[in-house]
Amino acid sequence: MAKLTDKKGVVLIATYLALSVLLIFVVVFFNVSTVHNLAANFFARRAQAFNLAEAGLDRSIKWFRTSSSPGSCTDPWGGVQSLGSGTYTVTVTDRGSPGGVTTIHRYKVVSTGRVGSITRTLTSYVQTDNYAQYIWFTNSELFQGSNVWFWSQDTLNGPVHTNGNFNIYGTPTFKDTVESVDSYINYYNNGDNENLIQLSNPPYDLPNFQGGATLGANKINMPTQDLNLRAASTDGGLRLQGDTTIVLNSNGTMNVTNSKKGWNNNNMALPGNGALFVDSGKLTISGTLKGRLSVGASQDIIIPSDIKYAKDPRVDSSSTDTLGIVSEQDVMIPSSAHTNIEIDASIMALNTSFYLQDWSTVAAKGNLTVFGGIIQNQRGPVGTFNAATNTKLSGYSKIYTYDTRLLSNPPPFVPTTGDYIVLSWEDQ
Repeated sequence: MAKLTDKKGVVLIATYLALSVLLIFVVVFFNVSTVHNLAANFFARRAQAFNLAEAGLDRSIKWFRTSSSPGSCTDPWGGVQSLGSGTYTVTVTDRGSPGGVTTIHRYKVVSTGRVGSITRTLTSYVQTDNYAQYIWFTNSELFQGSNVWFWSQDTLNGPVHTNGNFNIYGTPTFKDTVESVDSYINYYNNGDNENLIQLSNPPYDLPNFQGGATLGANKINMPTQDLNLRAASTDGGLRLQGDTTIVLNSNGTMNVTNSKKGWNNNNMALPGNGALFVDSGKLTISGTLKGRLSVGASQDIIIPSDIKYAKDPRVDSSSTDTLGIVSEQDVMIPSSAHTNIEIDASIMALNTSFYLQDWSTVAAKGNLTVFGGIIQNQRGPVGTFNAATNTKLSGYSKIYTYDTRLLSNPPPFVPTTGDYIVLSWEDQ
C-alpha cells in the first residue's frame, strides 16, 4: 500500500494538478477565441450590412436621374434586392417643395442593408439640383475672347465650377471646393501665360485652394432662359412689359416704375409667389429686401447701388430673406456705382455676363461684395490690375461669400440643372 510520502504518489498528484491547470487554460483559451471569433464575425456582418445600405443609396441617385417623375415609393426596383452575401431595400418619400417652390423637390431616402439577422439603416435627403448651389459658376472664363483672371486680391468663400479652365495670377484664395472641366489651369507665369500647366508655378502664381481643386470635372450645361420664372410670373406672380425700375423696401414692399403700366414709383407688395419677370425691357433694381423673391428680365438687369437683406443671415440665423436675379442677357453694375457696393443675391447672367460698365477705364474703386453667388455664361470683368506691380488699376476687388442657405432653400423658381444632389445623410 502506497503512502503519501512515496515519491510516485507525489508525482502522480502533481501531474494531475498540472493537467487540470492545462485543461483550464485550454478551456479558457477556447472560450476567449470563440468570443473573439463571434465578435469579429458580428462586426464583419455589420460592415457588410452598412455597405449594402450604402449601395442602396447610391443606386437611388441613379434612379432619380433616370426617373421621369420620382415620387414616394417603396422599393423602387420592385422588392428586396440581392447583392453579394446579403440584401437591401429602399424607400423613397417625397418631402415636398422647400418654400413652396414647386420646381424644387426634396426626398427622404431610407436604405436598409441585411446580412443574416444583422441590419444597418442609412437615411439621406436628396433634392433637385439648381445653380444657386454655387458661389461661382461659368461656362467660360473668357470675356469677348480674352482671358479674365483671378488675382491676389480675390477671395471666394463657396463652391466654384467652370465648364472651361481657370486663369490664375498671383495668390487668390478659394475657401471651398473648386472644379474645372478642363484638365489644366492657365497660370499667368510672369507674363508667359502660354505655359499651360496643371500645378502652380511658384514664385509667380500660387493660388490658395483650401477646399482642393478638381480638374476634368463633369460639364454642367446652362439654360438660355428661365422658363420656371417666366411661367410663375403669370401664375400668381407679376409679369411686366418694357423697361422697369424696382426699389426694394425693408418693410417687405417695393416701389415700381413702369411706363406701360403708368406706374411711377408705385408702392406695392411683393408678388404672392415670389416671381417677377420683365419682358421686352431692362430691369433696374436696388434697395433692401424683406421676403423671398426672384426677379428676371429678357434683357439686361442693372444694379446701380446696394441690394441688401433686411435681416442679414450672417448675423441673424432667423432670416429667410432670399433674392434671385436672373437676366437672359447681362447683369451690369454701372460705372457710376459707389466706391464699395454689396449685392445679396444669387445672380445669373444667362447670355452673357455679370460685369462692371467701363471696367477697363473706370477709376479704381473699393470692394464688390457679393453674398450669395454668381452664375454666368461668360465671365465678366469688374476691374483690371497691373501685373508688374500687383496693384489695382480700375474697378473693384472681389469679396464673394456663399450664402449656404441657398443649397437647401434656393430663391423661388431659379433654373434647375436636371440633376439631383445629396443634402445630408445619417446612420441610424
